[in-house]
Amino acid sequence: MFALRFTSSIRRQHLSKRLPTVFTCKYKTFGLRKNYSTTTATLFPATTTTTTTTTNNPYAITPQKLEKWRKDFYNEPKNVFAQNVCSRMDPFDVCLSRKSLENTNHVFTYKVESEGKPITNQKSSGRCWLFAALNCIRLPFMKRLNIDEFEFSQGYLFYWDKIERCNYFLNNIVKTARRGEVVDGRLVSFLLNDPTSDGGQWDMLVNLITKHGLMPKKCFPETYSCEASMRMNAILKSKLREYSKVLRDLLENSPTEDEVAHKIDEMMGSIYKIVGICLGIPSERFTWEYYDKTKAYQSIGPVTPLEFYENEVKPIFNVVDKVCLVNDPRPSSYYDQTYTVDCLGNVVGGRQVLYNNQPVEKLLQLVAASLKAGEAVWFGCEVSKRFASKQGIEDLNVHDFKLVFDVDIQTPLSKADRLIFGESAMTHAMLFTAVSVDENGDVKKLRVENSWGEDRGEKGYLVMTAEWFKEFGFEVVIDKSFVPPEILRVFDMEPIVLPAWDPMGTLAKST
Repeated sequence: MFALRFTSSIRRQHLSKRLPTVFTCKYKTFGLRKNYSTTTATLFPATTTTTTTTTNNPYAITPQKLEKWRKDFYNEPKNVFAQNVCSRMDPFDVCLSRKSLENTNHVFTYKVESEGKPITNQKSSGRCWLFAALNCIRLPFMKRLNIDEFEFSQGYLFYWDKIERCNYFLNNIVKTARRGEVVDGRLVSFLLNDPTSDGGQWDMLVNLITKHGLMPKKCFPETYSCEASMRMNAILKSKLREYSKVLRDLLENSPTEDEVAHKIDEMMGSIYKIVGICLGIPSERFTWEYYDKTKAYQSIGPVTPLEFYENEVKPIFNVVDKVCLVNDPRPSSYYDQTYTVDCLGNVVGGRQVLYNNQPVEKLLQLVAASLKAGEAVWFGCEVSKRFASKQGIEDLNVHDFKLVFDVDIQTPLSKADRLIFGESAMTHAMLFTAVSVDENGDVKKLRVENSWGEDRGEKGYLVMTAEWFKEFGFEVVIDKSFVPPEILRVFDMEPIVLPAWDPMGTLAKST
């Protein structure tokens, strides 16, 4: 047997009050010696240094403050009651307002002619933007083909987004290096923190569909990594960070454009393999067979996915004809101005992500006009705030936090201040399918098709008040035919570039 024996040679140097003692230890391996022991006291002799009290610091938590807070807590019986309840239940469920539940229903003034079936489920992935868009596109498609149920393949667009976005990221690494951005600077650090995520924006969807087309879900079904993308993303992120180092090193040697492009192509060969293994590789051509409502057999194909979009979908839903309007009320953001986000996108050479900033009341007016005409509306919001998840209610009054905690949360700050102080951001995309208006034509509530399955709300549908959207809604996509010319002209302006980490870009970082 062997034991580790320390032969201590401790040399003390009083360098400063922060580093009073420096010591070194030599150690050797010997046979076990009986009665040998080394204690903490042997290695770290006691010193005469005393702990400085914080009593005189007005910002420190002192025993006196703790005693006062404790007495204040127990002097109020309601606190004890709330503690007893919240220690056994979800605090947000405790705060649910019974009256809000009683006053919520799914009856609306205007509703799209036929809602999509089946209710979709993105499961453990951040593909809400794809699901919401494809749920929107399928409505006129199902009507045209006279079918009861249909889903476009979310996995198909997810596949191409992964391929394209990894390539886009590697090109961003080259672009930022050529800008002179340092690796540990805020921009490159932000990019490296999440090289590929599942979220996205409308313009990114347009890039995918106009380049790669669409497929029915029956022709390219889901895989494990479609429904639970975390492991695949972990593999991709590891390789992308590794490749970032390789590219940065390459650029220090002043390579030619062809040399850089060749290196990225080489890297993308490995990325293609990883994504193909996890998600499958779509067929270049397919044939889709189906029954219509009359039980008659129908068939489309063989066609390419792009031909399928161009011939079967585009005539009734042209994704290029939709425009993205946002509401960003921060003082630094101006209405009637276009914005984009630095390094945000998914296809090299593709369409730029553009936001047209408008007052939130204008967004609601255009949503109502679209729904009255029977066209559903894709939108982005911060879904988790003032949200009764199980009941499917988005309402500013659905939680009464002040009743339970004596303080309110989420709404004391203005919408602008929530964006500035990190309390709000776009996190989820869904689909408006119905609207209720009052006698003046103002929007009162909206019906929302979500992509979380049938377990929440009314078989997957939510109810959202207009007041909730004003606070936590940020973006809508509207057909150009419903948008006034003066708003469309804003898209002709040169966009202001927001930093990559701006909250207006967070929907594309959803996981």
